[in-house]
Amino acid sequence: MVSLTSVKFIGLALLIFGLFGCMSDAQFKDKLGKTLKENPKVLTEAIEKNPVEIITAFQNAVKDAQQNMAKNRDDDEKKQLEESFTNPLAPVIRDDETIRGSKDAPLTLVEYSDFECPFCSRGYATVMELMAKYGNKLRFVYKHLPLSFHERAMLAAQYYEAVRLQGADKAFKFHDEIYKNQRKLQNGEAFLKEAAKQVGADMKKVAKDISSKEVLDRIEADQQEAAKFGMQGTPGFVFNGVPVRGAYPTSHFNNIVEELKKRGKLNL
Repeated sequence: MVSLTSVKFIGLALLIFGLFGCMSDAQFKDKLGKTLKENPKVLTEAIEKNPVEIITAFQNAVKDAQQNMAKNRDDDEKKQLEESFTNPLAPVIRDDETIRGSKDAPLTLVEYSDFECPFCSRGYATVMELMAKYGNKLRFVYKHLPLSFHERAMLAAQYYEAVRLQGADKAFKFHDEIYKNQRKLQNGEAFLKEAAKQVGADMKKVAKDISSKEVLDRIEADQQEAAKFGMQGTPGFVFNGVPVRGAYPTSHFNNIVEELKKRGKLNL
């Protein structure tokens, strides 16, 4: 759909070209297209003679387009949010899932994340704030979505899973160590080994497990689930069935809680 400002811009161009007549919008645009194709200098001459008017019209058209795009995006997000309240997503909580918080908590936060992603460090801070706020009413599950353009993300995910096999407490500490010192990932595997040692992991077992089928299959399962839920970037979350795609602030999650309570889907 052509915006009013865009039409004004086209109209201005046609006025400058001396081509305005009684015509439909389709004829209007067709006439302009043919004119520019046959004589492209017409446009440059018009711009040179009327730079202020044309630049102003162009800026207004861009502003109008941006506002329309933002509105469409907001409308799409509202529709998706409404759909998620009606038909919530259902991440798989495996029998051997490493759950942070109370296993019977009424709030479940599942994150699909990338240890190397800078936005995921913001996600980590948000998760910690939510856990502090809701305490034993929230359980948190960390899943993997290592992005291909992050060189160390996949290896970090493998180390996390290898450490997780040695106990939940070690996994939590390793997870926190990586996000608190994310810049040290630039040191590659040396940093991952050091972090694993700090949390008390058996390094011989870690070395054996990082490339095991069990570890690789688990990461692959997380990636497939993330893709099924439309998580194309990181971080991505599913909060009591409601998807949150991006590093949203804590307030966004709090609003979801209030909406769930209002709809009678949550009793805290």
